[in-house]
Amino acid sequence: MVFVGMDHGTTGISFAILNFDEFKYFKLRRDLLSKGKISALEELSKRVDLDEIKLMAVTYAMGDGINKIQSLDKVENRGILSIKGAGKVTGGGTKVFDEIKNSKIPAILIPGIHRRLPCLDERFKAAYSHHASAEKVSICYNAYLETGWKNMIVSDISSNTVSILLQDGKIKGGIDACLGAMGVIHGPLDLEMIRKIDSGIKTANECFSQAGAIKIAKINTKVYLAKDELWKRFKKGDKRAKLAIETMKMTIEMEIHGLAGISDELDGIVLTGSMVDYKEFYNSLKDKLNDLAPVKRLSAASGCVGSAQIARDVYNGKRNILGIEVDL
Repeated sequence: MVFVGMDHGTTGISFAILNFDEFKYFKLRRDLLSKGKISALEELSKRVDLDEIKLMAVTYAMGDGINKIQSLDKVENRGILSIKGAGKVTGGGTKVFDEIKNSKIPAILIPGIHRRLPCLDERFKAAYSHHASAEKVSICYNAYLETGWKNMIVSDISSNTVSILLQDGKIKGGIDACLGAMGVIHGPLDLEMIRKIDSGIKTANECFSQAGAIKIAKINTKVYLAKDELWKRFKKGDKRAKLAIETMKMTIEMEIHGLAGISDELDGIVLTGSMVDYKEFYNSLKDKLNDLAPVKRLSAASGCVGSAQIARDVYNGKRNILGIEVDL
């Protein structure tokens, strides 16, 4: 039986194909998708017979237009309130979503983490309108299945950094990229940025999309190249890149310590995302966090893998995913 998961990420759209207990995954660049140079369904069909797919789980942007896991046929406006303020928009994810919806593949859409999710702690709802985009639910589900932990912090560190708190197997809240720790591209809006926004020098979205480690390292390149460029400069001993990496790690440590401080119980901490694939980066963070709880690492494919696992379990009758209701 074949199930497929999709991760709508910043640098690309990732897919995991789950065939019984075996995973295959691949990633497509958003800019190539948006320009029509590649087709998601064509690429998928090269790897699996589309007629064999029993269910596909999709994530798209903020996912703030829905608060349940629903069939794509039931969802309006691709499950979002607005695409504005969500980072750099290329249109690649939109094309993929529409390709899947217009195909014969049975598919469900996973919501983002926002204040209309009933499972969230009321204080998180009161404090923040939005906590994380939809693929973070998939990442958390993969972490839940891989570790068996019911009480944990899951931190996804890549183009942006988002950390989620789970208690008793349910998502309780999180710190979104514009609020807390830096990622490679995105980061929190500080006073200097607010002044630039008020003065009309930059939009809020422009500030958000330039507030990560690239701001400190002074890197100006295409989004999908930024992480490798940052790490290459860091390994060569570039002072600004070193400061950027160390600052990013500091903000991540602050964020995770903050969530740990309000948790009722903490079984462990899961680190994932493309930056965690660098062992040196992961080990240095792990050393700083081991005093809180055991630390485990997941690969950067955890988003699409978790989506495929959600598709499989929903197909097999599961009607609640980490506190999120399934409505088919």
